[in-house]
Amino acid sequence: MNKVIVLSLLTFSLTLGLNQANAKPEKLPPGLEKKLKQGKSLPPGWQKKLQVGDRLDPDIYDHGKVIYRDRDRDFVTISVEGRVIRVLENTLEIVEILKGMR
Repeated sequence: MNKVIVLSLLTFSLTLGLNQANAKPEKLPPGLEKKLKQGKSLPPGWQKKLQVGDRLDPDIYDHGKVIYRDRDRDFVTISVEGRVIRVLENTLEIVEILKGMR
């Protein structure tokens, strides 16, 4: 009985540790946060890190300009440094990255 409990706890803790190790950070590095707060532009590499399903950093959202708000579906389309991104308004989950639009 004790072996079963120990094995169960060990399996659970290993699974939890792997999930946390693979989790992407949701905050910008301190240097990029500072740039945004000063109104400076982000480096070109930040765009490559955006993927559908990820959460958009609130600092990037605040830096962007809302170009369309769909209240029926809770979508917000924003423009950030020439990139157009559609997110869910409440969670900032990226729903679509619109390429070629500026």
